[in-house]
Amino acid sequence: MKQQPLAFAFAAAGLFLSLAPCLAEEAAETAKPNVLFLICDDLNCDLGCYGHPLVRSPNIDRLAAGGLRFKRAYCQFPLCGPSRASFMAGLYPDQTLIHRNAIRIRERLPEVETLSQMFRHNGYKATRVGKIYHYNVPRDIGTDGHGDPASWDVRINPRGRDKDDEPLIFSLRPGSFGGTLSWLAADGEDAEQTDGIAAREAIKVLESHVASQEPFFLAVGLYRPHTPYVAPKKYFEQYPLAEIHVPTTPANYHATLPASAVRTLTRKKDQINLQEELAKQAMQAYYASITFADAQLGHILDALDRLKLADNTIVLFTSDHGYHMGEHGYWQKTTLFENATHVPLIIRTPGMKTAGQATAAPVEMIDFYPTLAELCGLTPPANLSGVSLNPVLKNAASMPRRSALSQYSDGYSIRTPRYRYTEWGPAGLGGNELYDHAADPAEMVNLSGRTEHVQTVRELSQHLQQRIASAQQPPPGLKRIAPAKRPVRRKKKK
Repeated sequence: MKQQPLAFAFAAAGLFLSLAPCLAEEAAETAKPNVLFLICDDLNCDLGCYGHPLVRSPNIDRLAAGGLRFKRAYCQFPLCGPSRASFMAGLYPDQTLIHRNAIRIRERLPEVETLSQMFRHNGYKATRVGKIYHYNVPRDIGTDGHGDPASWDVRINPRGRDKDDEPLIFSLRPGSFGGTLSWLAADGEDAEQTDGIAAREAIKVLESHVASQEPFFLAVGLYRPHTPYVAPKKYFEQYPLAEIHVPTTPANYHATLPASAVRTLTRKKDQINLQEELAKQAMQAYYASITFADAQLGHILDALDRLKLADNTIVLFTSDHGYHMGEHGYWQKTTLFENATHVPLIIRTPGMKTAGQATAAPVEMIDFYPTLAELCGLTPPANLSGVSLNPVLKNAASMPRRSALSQYSDGYSIRTPRYRYTEWGPAGLGGNELYDHAADPAEMVNLSGRTEHVQTVRELSQHLQQRIASAQQPPPGLKRIAPAKRPVRRKKKK
């Protein structure tokens, strides 16, 4: 082979050195964006950036200041398992056929390509830290729970001293924690708790990607503020009981509601009419758990900045559903009121034009899947039911949806920019509810039977029935396994 002249070699080397900064910049611009998916368990919108007067959430607030905050984001089912399966599949619960906890997603959708699985199939390394699919909390902490191994390359199951401290936890029903109001002002430090360990593990994952330069989809699911509300004592001390206000409901309130709605508010008999001091302690513990979780999220976000990954990482923060803290005389989840269906949602993308803004667009959690796919230039499955929120990320005034749909038990509810409208039973035969958020943001005055709202009810009922019919369409091309029908128990003849 003929050797190149020495002068030519030096010239070529000089040209390469002069172009190197440009090539590096071009590589950075064309690199696949990473995704950091952050989710808390049972977190409502009691956050500083959502206007709560008491709760301290400086790190979530900081994320909102650099991203777009969604004021009207809603879950499709106010219960952990169905909600998580829904947004990970990008389908409505009537499409996933998952309407209760403890059902693994492939029991109903054996061939589904989940959100993180789509990223795996497109050259990303998908890692789960903590709870993304359903877990029995706290029983399943430290295990895979009801997770989906096919969704991940790496699964990390943190387990902290909160598991060992369970005998110390106070509960309204002694020994029952996950579905019962229960709490503990814990000894020790953040790093000993399960969520503190999760933050540390997530940071290790981020550090490994700096070395490998491999694009990542990292999902971090914190357990708090799910019951039992466990956090180090210093977080409880931030919320003196004297500063906490317990919501009240008027006399005969239940008489204004359909029977099915009343059943959702009275299903937990031991949590009805709590004594004020006990109610304040529960609220203190919930707020303490939020601030503790916020601190762990702060460690992860700090690492993202320190490792210089923020400039090429999409961050999505949310919860699996909302949560009652005494509103409507109820505690926890599983209603179709704003408190149980409304979720926090913040999305931050590199260089976004809507940073620090808020949008009033009604959105659904099933919109996460197509949104993240489009942001990363990926083609999602054709059977998704969500819509991309990218128009809103570019212009906060955009409205990709007219309403957000939620369901529970035999009820369906839509939230429009102004109203919440709910129907119970087939075709609404079990009664309905109408709330005007312009005058009644607490949803305490049911307007459905008033003559001046007949036209509004008619229009919203028609729209709701259209939404239900669409949400019940089988996903095209996706095999589903329907649950076995329970045998009918016949009464014995006397």
